[in-house]
This record gives sequence, C-alpha cells and structure tokens, in this order.
Amino acid sequence: MVIKEVIVVEGKDDTFNVKRAVNADTIETNGSAVNESTLTQIKHAQDKRGVIIFTDPDYPGERIRHIVSQAVPGCKHAFLPKREALAKLNKGVGVEHATPEAIQEALAHVYSMSETYESDITQEDLIIFGLVGGSDAKRKREQLGEKLKIGYTNGKQLYKRLIMFQITREEFIVAMEDIGQEEEE
Repeated sequence: MVIKEVIVVEGKDDTFNVKRAVNADTIETNGSAVNESTLTQIKHAQDKRGVIIFTDPDYPGERIRHIVSQAVPGCKHAFLPKREALAKLNKGVGVEHATPEAIQEALAHVYSMSETYESDITQEDLIIFGLVGGSDAKRKREQLGEKLKIGYTNGKQLYKRLIMFQITREEFIVAMEDIGQEEEE
C-alpha cells in the first residue's frame, strides 16, 4: 500500500512501524511539544503532497492532533482504535505497538475535517442512543468511534467530531444499530 500524503506521527518508533505496514513518508512531532520548525515542515508537506495526522489514541496524541490541525488547515486524519494500539503486558498505547494490518486498516479510512458541514444528527440522538450521560456511555462511544473510524472522544466532543468528519445521520444510526446487535449476540 502506497500513501502519497506525508503521515504525521509522534516519534521514530511510530515511523518505523508505519513503514513496516505501508510505503509512506513521515514527519515526527517528537512528542506533544510540537515546535515551530516541525509545524513549518508539516505546512510545506501539506502544500506539496497533503498530510495525514496519525497519532496515538490517547490524550497526548489527541493534543498533538489538535495542535497540528489548528496550525495546518486541511489535514486528513486517520484513527487507530485503542485496542489495536496496546503494547504487550499493557505497557503503553501507541501507533508503535499496532500490527501492520491495523495500520493499513486505519490508513484506508482517512477523514477530512469540515467546519461548515451541517449535520442532521442531534444532541438528542446522542442521549437516545446512550452515548452521553449513562453509565455505559464511554464504552458505547469507544465502539462508535471504532465502527465509524473517527477515534474515541468524550461526551462533550463527540457531537463536534461527528460534524467535523461529516458523518450522516444514516451512517450514525446504522453504526449504532450494529453496536446494538453485537451486544445482543
């Protein structure tokens, strides 16, 4: 699998693992303290080839994703489910721990963000499907993020993420019905 865009990752171990899975170039942020030089490099890559942000499914990874997205508009996003990024013996979570197949799957489902998309999904839908406010809401959001390949988010950010990645109400309902059927089995 060849990726034409430059993939933004957190560190050299991520680069090594991504290159085991796909033929791609990477830029490393070297952690969550993304400096101006790195952002300039990412802007240049975005202008020339496009950029895919592919950070760890944890708080620092989301922070880096946010910093880069704000500084470099128009980046695409790939998300790795947390369960696919766990190290053996639960010693960390990250792209560097994922299998080549999990990386290929994540990079095969890349999203572009939209600030202007008008969704027909409502906040009430999130409540009805138990994604906010309930005792099981976090698990359901994790399942939804994995099913839609938009990553995990907390209850406050879920609605924004659904809009940013232009998830239609139909896609949302189908995903929630699938989750419900899986729970029944």
